[in-house]
Amino acid sequence: MHNKTVLKSGLRVITEDIPHSQSVSVGVWVNTGSRYEKGHQGGICHFIEHLLFKGTESRTALQISKEIDSVGGVLNAFTGREFTGIYSKVLQKDLPLALDILSDIFRHSLFHSKEVEKERKVILQEINLVEDTPDDYVHDLFNQAFWGSHPLGRSILGTASTVSSITRDELSSYFLQEYTPARTLLTVAGRLEHQKVVDLVQAAFDGFSAQANTKVAEPPSPSGKVILKSKPLEQVHFCMGTTSLPHSHPSRFSCYVLNTILGGSMSSRLFQEIREERGLAYSVYSYLNAYLDAGSLAIYVGTSREALRKVVCIILRECRRLVELPVDGEELQGTKEQLKGNLLLSMEHTENRMSRLGKNEIYYGRTLPVEEILANIDRVNVDDIQDLARQIFQPQFFALAMLGAIKDGESITPDIFQEELGLGPSQ
Repeated sequence: MHNKTVLKSGLRVITEDIPHSQSVSVGVWVNTGSRYEKGHQGGICHFIEHLLFKGTESRTALQISKEIDSVGGVLNAFTGREFTGIYSKVLQKDLPLALDILSDIFRHSLFHSKEVEKERKVILQEINLVEDTPDDYVHDLFNQAFWGSHPLGRSILGTASTVSSITRDELSSYFLQEYTPARTLLTVAGRLEHQKVVDLVQAAFDGFSAQANTKVAEPPSPSGKVILKSKPLEQVHFCMGTTSLPHSHPSRFSCYVLNTILGGSMSSRLFQEIREERGLAYSVYSYLNAYLDAGSLAIYVGTSREALRKVVCIILRECRRLVELPVDGEELQGTKEQLKGNLLLSMEHTENRMSRLGKNEIYYGRTLPVEEILANIDRVNVDDIQDLARQIFQPQFFALAMLGAIKDGESITPDIFQEELGLGPSQ
């Protein structure tokens, strides 16, 4: 059962009772993220995430770790493009402790200058680590190619330049301005009583108040570029993709199905054709990025330099096949069953349910019943998939990022999208 209470401060408390669960997961979510940062602030939300674990008015960083470890719990955080947060998973009896720790680090972190400088070094190392991990880094390059100069095209971590220039006062001021009650929600999933959770939250977050300010997201516009970054690697890592649908779009369920058919699993068309049939790659998959007002469908492959063009052509031809030929009924039904099974299996974990509560509230303003989601997946038909493919697999929407030991003369040019897709404007 789902319940929601809005406190006087504007803080939303959303719970899901799971009667037979031994654990409870609780998260504090804030409607802010890297998308809302100004260019010179790049990475400030992620920087704040790090600092929330580095000591409060009543706990040192070591005490925070020891308290959660002493009950076998988990304490972590996340930074996204449109939301950030901290969360904990503990045994049901330890929920009051988890809430106390979360409220303490969320409301009373000191942002001590010494800790700011230490975490700055840690984050700079994290940025270097990503850039030294090509199958991670190429996704940042794809976002740059696809979204261009829009904030969605920037790394959540920021750059070495922006992270090095952010001051302690800027961090503290940004936190006070952005992490306000009206923009914050607290989600809890596990064996619980809603009113008892609300009472605990009211006590833990007593005095949490701030003036709400309006947050405006700049609308994105895909740029459709090709980016090449030459680096001495054994493989070429590339990420290619096209436009997709926002989180709340009515046709999003068709998008889930299409992505799964194309490259969302080991039985998908791309995995079977590129890896199983031709042996051209070890890792190949597609995924969706969905935001408030936009989205992308991206495809990653790591392959040899010699096979690069061949693999890109295979992907584009599979996209064209989805446009020109209806999906077989058996394939469609199998894909829908796969999606439904994945959803139901994910519901076995309280942290997944807690996360689902948060994302549902942020993007839909309500918790979507599982039965509603299953029914919408079932409604997807062959025509829905083909219509969506015709909309998104247009040459002008595609972008490509390549990372590896390739030179400009060996690079893929944007002409390949028109050559392989050969499609006219979407009707």
